[in-house]
Amino acid sequence: MDELERIRARKMQELVSRQKEATGGSMPDTPIHVTDSDFESLIQKYSLMVVDCWAAWCGPCQMLAPVIDELARDYAGRVVFGKLDVDENPRTAMNFGIMSVPTLLIIKNRKLVDQIVGGEPRDYIESKLQKHM
Repeated sequence: MDELERIRARKMQELVSRQKEATGGSMPDTPIHVTDSDFESLIQKYSLMVVDCWAAWCGPCQMLAPVIDELARDYAGRVVFGKLDVDENPRTAMNFGIMSVPTLLIIKNRKLVDQIVGGEPRDYIESKLQKHM
């Protein structure tokens, strides 16, 4: 391992430690259920969140669900993934102007920093997410 790799590893460890401290060590490794009533408290609790806005009747949403599960597991400790059913939670969907599902909201420090509309592949989602880590 060269010096640069050691520095990166140490910095990543520090980042994960700070994130755990900020959230009380409770960074889930599966997508959490998000509702209109707890949306604000969740984006305050977690500094980097990806919210999957979906609907039960949406085919592309069903195809994206396993990808979101994998990402939640792979990015555990760094990013929290949530799932918001737009039919059951219209207020949040309306606040973000969601007109099509699936829509992924990337929220960093309580601000929308990016969004992905449509059933995009994992590589594309990761490339967008990496910009905000």
